[in-house]
Amino acid sequence: MDTQQRIKQIVDENNVVLFMKGTAQFPMCGFSGRAIQILKACGVGEIKTVNVLEDDEVRQGIKQFSNWPTIPQLYVKGEFVGGSDIMMEMYESGELQQLFAAA
Repeated sequence: MDTQQRIKQIVDENNVVLFMKGTAQFPMCGFSGRAIQILKACGVGEIKTVNVLEDDEVRQGIKQFSNWPTIPQLYVKGEFVGGSDIMMEMYESGELQQLFAAA
């Protein structure tokens, strides 16, 4: 299975996936840490996190998969949502909470 197939499988099999640097317990960059805080503030219980620092193929592959140059990347129900800036904007507008309520 190639990297793109592996990424697709992870995204398809989990309702909420965050590709990030580090883990939910120990984020390795400020943006990833902020993304986790936003998800917790939304009351998201189950978050599948993928530490891109542990897998260079995924770290590069996720950027091609989403056509998005930065990490973290949030996926909800198989759909790419965005990075931490977009997550913050959506959180502040209430849009992110609605997305999780629907999911």
